[in-house]
Amino acid sequence: MQNNQAIPFNKENFKQIFSKEFLIVIIISIPAAILADYFNIPLAWFLGPMIITSILTLGGIKTKMPKLILSSTLIILGLYIGNYIDENLFNQIHQWFWTSLIMLGYIIISVLFVSKYLEKYSNYDKKTSIFSAAPGALGPLMILAEDEKSDLSRVATSHLIRLIIIITIFPFIVNSFYDAENVKVAETIIQDQNIIELFLLILVSIILIFIFDKLKIPAALLAGTLVASGFLQITEVASYKLSPSIIDFSLLILGSSVGCRFADKTFPEIAKNALHSFVATFILVLLGLISAFIASLVIDKNFYTLLLSYCPGGIYEVAVIAIFFDLDPEFVSFHHIIRLLLILFIVPIILRIIQKKT
Repeated sequence: MQNNQAIPFNKENFKQIFSKEFLIVIIISIPAAILADYFNIPLAWFLGPMIITSILTLGGIKTKMPKLILSSTLIILGLYIGNYIDENLFNQIHQWFWTSLIMLGYIIISVLFVSKYLEKYSNYDKKTSIFSAAPGALGPLMILAEDEKSDLSRVATSHLIRLIIIITIFPFIVNSFYDAENVKVAETIIQDQNIIELFLLILVSIILIFIFDKLKIPAALLAGTLVASGFLQITEVASYKLSPSIIDFSLLILGSSVGCRFADKTFPEIAKNALHSFVATFILVLLGLISAFIASLVIDKNFYTLLLSYCPGGIYEVAVIAIFFDLDPEFVSFHHIIRLLLILFIVPIILRIIQKKT
């Protein structure tokens, strides 16, 4: 199997698990997480590793996150989010038509406004500005951008800077304004669970992940796991509540993986794009805030849940924020999957319209 597949079972990926680059990631990430936790930083086991890994990677230290490790972690997160899926969730799905319609408007307006800004003030060409302006879906967008001969470095840098801004700031915003007594994952461990049911959940998840990956469905790892969890739990075939303590490990891996994405980037390159990426992020967050407010008028949901649903960050990174603050992670995750599908549908249409005009 190739490295670009969802679960890359091959010799190269197994070798990466025992590489010096991954060992460095673990050695620096654990103390960073403990230190961030000591200072009561929200989402400490994510932000600590993300910040230290980003700094060292940009400083020229070679780091690597084996995709096999990352894929396994994302499956664990998917199974944990799957714990929230029940019949009550499906009873709300008819209301998602309106929130999805609002998402459609949000994406179109975001791409048009932000791409115009980047084209005018950052000297991006038209195609590069459109790919850079899309609120998420970096992986699939990079494939489209390569096909369209766009500037891949600028597209990737814009999205990575935005991701760092979003994931760093949002936990502090939610932690400061979200009025909740228990914002951390509850330490409830379910007794007398059947380990066979866990293996069944994992097996069905992996099967669906491979199918979704073949069908080119975005976020196949999360989508496949959520569908498997939901189906098996609703039908009462299998159910297993993962211990919340496993989330800290997942946060560490996911946070470190964000920092590792800055490989082949430099501080001057990031600094050059930082200002315009910050402005673009501000515009996207403002539009997301407006969209969340409109959505709150048509659906009875916590406003912060809606805000995360329209947050222009990475699907997995935003999902862990929703898990940490117990803000309907299944609702947030499904809406980010919808956002990815809409982006992959809308961006090619916008490009086609532009090409016809030119």
